Amino acid sequence: MLLDTVAFQEKLGALPLTIYKAGETVLFTGSTSGRLVILKSGKVAVVKDDTQIAEVAEPGAVFGELSALLDQPHAADVFALEPSQFHVADAETLLKEDPIALLYVAVVLARRLEYANRALIELKNQVQAGLSLSEIGQMIKKIETLLSPAHPSSSDDDRRS
Repeated sequence: MLLDTVAFQEKLGALPLTIYKAGETVLFTGSTSGRLVILKSGKVAVVKDDTQIAEVAEPGAVFGELSALLDQPHAADVFALEPSQFHVADAETLLKEDPIALLYVAVVLARRLEYANRALIELKNQVQAGLSLSEIGQMIKKIETLLSPAHPSSSDDDRRS
């Protein structure tokens, strides 16, 4: 299934923008904001259980999507590392009424899962091969990156319309 990112970018242009200063929290663990925030510019950190799992600076990265889709509180904190602009949308409205936005989020999540599955298989193979803890630690960092909100939404496949 091909994703029309140009159409999604046009939809984003109609959404309000919010600016966060460096150090401000965009989303709080345990909160239920009911919104999706889509990075326009800047850089954020994603922190779960006091562990930073990602730094994201990729325009178009979506935050709050799991909370919205699963109807549960946010599972991680998102902090602005530098001044950052976000398109902000009511998650329920956008995902229920806009098939382009829903497809965009679904494709981003599906790609993230596919890459994470590949990395998990690679990690399992490394453990079975008896690789060092250092090498296994590197693979775990790779998996964290693959599961971050920015990866792999910018792949060439997404740019096709």
